[in-house]
Amino acid sequence: MTQQSASKTGLSRRHFILGGLGLTGALVVGWGLMPPRQRLHGSAALKLGEDAVALNGWVTIGTDGGIGVVVAKSEMGQGVTTALPMLVADELDVPMNVVSLLQAPIDKIYGDTTMMADGLPFHPDDRGAIKRVAQWLARKTERELGVMATGGSSSIKDSWLPMREAGAAARARLLAAAALRWKVSPDECITEAGFVVHRDGRRLGYGVLAAEAARMNDVPFVLKSPAEFKLIGKPTPRLDVADKVNGRAQFGMDICLPGLIHAAIAMCPVHGGSLRSFDSAKVSKMHGVIDVVALPADRSGAPEAVAVLAKSWWQAHKALSRLPIVWDDGANAQSSDASLFAQLKDGLDQESGLIYFSQGSGEAPPSAKKITAEYRVPLLAHAAMEPINCTARLSGDQLSLWVPTQVPSIAVSAAARALGLSEDRVTLHMTYLGGGFGRRLETDMVVQAALLAQAAKGAPVRLVWSRENDIAHDFYRPASVARLSAALDTSGRVVHWESYSASGAPVQQMLARAFGLPQMGPDKTTVEGLHDHCYKIPSQRASHVKVDAPVALGSWRSVGHSHNAFFKESFIDELALAAGADSLSFRRQMLCEHTRHLAVLEAAVAKAGKPAEGREQGIALHQSFGSIVAQVAEVSVSDGCIQVHRISCAIDCGRVVNPLGVTQQIESAIVYGLSAALYGEIRMRDGRVVQRNFHDYPMLRMREMPLIDVEIMRSEEAPEGAGEPGTPPVAPAVANAIFKLTGQRLRSLPLRLG
Repeated sequence: MTQQSASKTGLSRRHFILGGLGLTGALVVGWGLMPPRQRLHGSAALKLGEDAVALNGWVTIGTDGGIGVVVAKSEMGQGVTTALPMLVADELDVPMNVVSLLQAPIDKIYGDTTMMADGLPFHPDDRGAIKRVAQWLARKTERELGVMATGGSSSIKDSWLPMREAGAAARARLLAAAALRWKVSPDECITEAGFVVHRDGRRLGYGVLAAEAARMNDVPFVLKSPAEFKLIGKPTPRLDVADKVNGRAQFGMDICLPGLIHAAIAMCPVHGGSLRSFDSAKVSKMHGVIDVVALPADRSGAPEAVAVLAKSWWQAHKALSRLPIVWDDGANAQSSDASLFAQLKDGLDQESGLIYFSQGSGEAPPSAKKITAEYRVPLLAHAAMEPINCTARLSGDQLSLWVPTQVPSIAVSAAARALGLSEDRVTLHMTYLGGGFGRRLETDMVVQAALLAQAAKGAPVRLVWSRENDIAHDFYRPASVARLSAALDTSGRVVHWESYSASGAPVQQMLARAFGLPQMGPDKTTVEGLHDHCYKIPSQRASHVKVDAPVALGSWRSVGHSHNAFFKESFIDELALAAGADSLSFRRQMLCEHTRHLAVLEAAVAKAGKPAEGREQGIALHQSFGSIVAQVAEVSVSDGCIQVHRISCAIDCGRVVNPLGVTQQIESAIVYGLSAALYGEIRMRDGRVVQRNFHDYPMLRMREMPLIDVEIMRSEEAPEGAGEPGTPPVAPAVANAIFKLTGQRLRSLPLRLG
C-alpha cells in the first residue's frame, strides 16, 4: 500500500530520474550529443484546399492571401486558437483577420516537449548541471515520442519557438521568392501586412508569391526581437468567439452523422468491480433499442461495462435504467472516505517517505519554538460542463473518431490497440472541448466508443456518459493529508521547515494507463508546491508517502499545487501568528532572495487596498507551472456562511502573448478553485461515490461570484503557464481571511465553519 523510503531502497531521486531517461550511460551521452530533431516540417505533407500551398508543417497560404495556421493544442476555453496563431502571424507580418485555423494531423513535430522536463522533481532555484542534463534529455525524449497533448499549462511555453520559427521561415521564403522575381537582393525588401515591399515601392501579396515560395528550399531566417512585435503582447479578441455565439463551433456533443446510433453506458458502481451478468431480453423490445453490448475492461482505465445502443440517447438511457445487471463489487466494496483518510494517516505514522528535497541540517534546533499542524483535502471530480463523449465509426479496417480530447495521439493509439488496428488506420477529428481540466487527458471513453463502433457494424456510434457516470467514474484529484512542522528562533524567523504528506500518485497512474509503464519512481505532483516553495528557510525537508486509493486518480487543474498550496500558505499564516507578525510582513522577510515573487505579492496587496467594513482579507502567494501568482481574498462571514466578495490577483507568467487570454484564464482558474474551496468534495460509502450530480457536487453560482481584479506583471522572461496557476492560491487566501474574521483555523477542505 505504501511506498518505501529512499533510504530503505538505496535509490536517490537523481537515480530515478536519470535511470528513467537512458538505458546505459554510453547511450545517454551519445544520444544526448545529437542535435534535437527539427519541428518545422512534418513527416507528411499537409492536406490542403485547392487554392493553398504549405510553406512548412505549420503555415499554409492561399492564392487570396489567406493564412492557414496549424494549431496542435486542444481548445478547451483557454484561448489557444487565438494565442498560438498570434505567434505565427507576428513573425509572418500578417493581421489576425486573414488567419484561419487548421487541425494538426497526428505527427511528431506537434508533440509536446516541455511537460516531461517540467515534471522532473527539481527545485526551481536549482541551477545545477544534473538538472540541466536531465531536462535536456527529457526534452529530447519527448521530441522522439512525439506525444500530442494539451496540459501542464504548457501550450504557449511549448509552442513559443516552433510556431514563431514557422512564421519566420515562411516569411523568409516569401522574401526570397519576391527578390528572385524582381532580381534584387532579399535585403532590399521588407514585409508588411501580408505583402513583400521593395524599397522602390513595388509590392506583391503573399498569395501571389505563395506557389513560388513553396517550391523553394528553406532559407535562413531570423526571429523578431521583442521590440519588433506587433501582435505579441497586445490584447487580441478571440478568433473562436463568433462561431461559439452563432453555433458553428463544433463540440463533441454536436457531432451528428447520417445513420447515427446513440449509446448509454453503465459501469460497476464500485471502482474495481466487474460484470457478472445482464439480461438483454428485458429491454431488447423497447422502442428504439438496437443492441445491448458488454465491454471488457481496458488498460486505459475503462472498466467492464454494459452499453445500450438505440436510435436516440434518451431511448438508450431509459432502456439502460431498466436493464437487469448484476455486478461483482470486488475488493473495494467496504471502502469509504473515512477508511481512505485512515490509510493516509497510517502511511504517515508508519513510513518515512520518499525525500524530494532536503537542505541544511534537516532538523530543527533544540532551542527553537516548534509549531506543527495537520491538513487534509478530499477527493475531487473534474465535472466539466460538457459530458464525457466520443463518436466513432468503423468502416472495414478504417476507424474514424470525433472526440474532445487533450491527447489526440494517445487517443489514436488507445483506439487502435483496442481494435487491433495499426494507428495509420485511425483518423481523429478534433472538436472543441467543453472543459477539460485534466479529465480529457484520459482515453477510457475513446476505447469504449471504438468497441461500440465495432459492435455497430459500420454505423457511427455516439457514446455520451450521464452526469452521474461522469462524477461516479472520474479519475479523481487525490485525497491528501499533510503534516507540516516548523521552528522559529527567538527573533521569530523560520529556521526549519518540514512537510510530510501522503496521497496517491496520479501521474504514475496516468502513465500506466497511457503507455503501460510501471507505477514506480517519484511523482513530482505529490509534493509540488511543498518541496519547491520560494521562502528562504535555512533548514528544510520535504517527503511523501504514496498510499493507493480505492479509486482511479488523475490530473485535476493545477494537480498537486491545487492542495499543496493550501497546506503551505495556510501554515505560513500560522507561523506568522506564532511569530507575532502580520502575514504580509512575515512573507516579505522570507522573500529577500526572490524579488519577482515579492513584486507580485506587493502588486496584489496594492490592488486589493483596504477591505470594506465587516470584511477581512487573506493573502496567499504561490508559484506553479513557472508562473508566480499572489491573491488577496476579501471575505465576510454571516450566520456561518462564507461570502467571498473580491479577489485581487497579480501574476508574473513571463512574456505575455495575449493579455486578454491570460486575464480570462486567471478568472476561470479562480472560479474553479473557489468552487473546490467552498464546496468540492467526493465522498465514498460502501465503495460507492456518494455524489451524483450538481445538486450534491455544486459549482459556484453566479450570485456567489466575487469581483476579480487581475494585474499582469510586465516581464521579459520566457513565457510560462497561465491556465492553471490561478487555482492554487484561492483556498488558502480565503481560509486566511476566515481566520482573521472568526479565529477559526480551517485545516481541511472544503471550508466549513463549525
